[in-house]
Amino acid sequence: MRWAISTTSSLLTLFLLAGVSAAHAQDAPAAGDAAGGGTAQSAADAKPSFEIYGFAMMDIGHDFKQIDPAWFDTMRVSKLPSFEDQFGHNNNTFAGVRQSRLGVRSTTPTALGDLKTTFEFELFGTGVDAGQTTFRLRHAYGELGAFGAGQYWSPFMDPDVFPNSIEYWGPTGMVFFRNVQVRWMPTPGLTIAAERPGASGDGGVYSDRIELQNIKGRFPLPDFSASYKYSKDWGYLRAAGIVRKINWDDVLDDQFDLSGDATGWGINLSSNLKAGSKDVIRLQAVFGEGIQNYMNDSPVDVGLKSNLSNPLTPVLGDPVPIVGLVAFLDHTWNEHYSSSFGYSSQDNDNTDAQSPGAFHVGRYALGNLLYYPAPNVMVGGEFQWGRRENNSDGFHSDGVKLQFSFKYNFSWKLGG
Repeated sequence: MRWAISTTSSLLTLFLLAGVSAAHAQDAPAAGDAAGGGTAQSAADAKPSFEIYGFAMMDIGHDFKQIDPAWFDTMRVSKLPSFEDQFGHNNNTFAGVRQSRLGVRSTTPTALGDLKTTFEFELFGTGVDAGQTTFRLRHAYGELGAFGAGQYWSPFMDPDVFPNSIEYWGPTGMVFFRNVQVRWMPTPGLTIAAERPGASGDGGVYSDRIELQNIKGRFPLPDFSASYKYSKDWGYLRAAGIVRKINWDDVLDDQFDLSGDATGWGINLSSNLKAGSKDVIRLQAVFGEGIQNYMNDSPVDVGLKSNLSNPLTPVLGDPVPIVGLVAFLDHTWNEHYSSSFGYSSQDNDNTDAQSPGAFHVGRYALGNLLYYPAPNVMVGGEFQWGRRENNSDGFHSDGVKLQFSFKYNFSWKLGG
């Protein structure tokens, strides 16, 4: 069974009042995204600004193994084969421009502080557009003082954990989710948000049963998340948490009642550590249950558990436990060369009624050498490896790729 993401709950008056009145804002986010809010200032102290930015990027490479054709230019390990030759034979050459990006951002001084907005697209199709080169929304976000709303990085995610790589999808064990949300940042480093809920379920070994075709997902509450970032000269430490309510309803009038609910929760601990003047160590450890749709590359949030001793409810839904790890080193050799090396993994504790071929463990590693011949220009090569391990049938598959990328940044700013 697969559940669609529901719409966001109505904005809470409490967030609105607190967001407008507070004087502080969050820490500055990753480069290329909307900056954090600032203290109130008059229009005479600053001028409005408007910036167009982005990059054109071309990827070309060789896949020595095989992957789902819709994900030909990624190392998305959950899309590696779940059985022998699922996607044909090995060795495919790929090329594309799907990482290319276009965005606009603005800053407008007001009596309540700077009004900041970001509107950003890329060309990487997902969902019904998987495998296509098509416009895809990344951010549509606005922020005034300590209040923000729109589609933006979930507070449960730390975007600064992402390594300086050219592979698009990124580490399998990383929390990575842009979500529709309303957020409040009462003090520097602290963010609290109500986010759009959503989850997926797996019928497992019972997926062909007609009784499961009439299970409908429902999300009575938004997902609630929060994060705190402690920054120093040596780097930062960040802790984030999330709690969520997942319901499913049995709408088939028969002898069974398969309705149920689950509570998903997660803790995400992350850090960037400066190692001298040229190295950055990026670390993350996440654990929880039923948080898979917040992960960069995970399967379902809820799996089936056999309950055959109960004739009314012969199967139950359980949130799937997960552990994810990320460890990368970004090294700058000199003004023209840099490299990134690292490893990531995730481990799902599958429920007993998930299929033997269900996704269980993902592993991911890469190393690269990037060259910057001129400002705003990057040329690089990267070796990528991934592994998918199934639930209980003993099968695993590897991904091995060599990728070369050419990236050309642009930015034009008016005002400020």
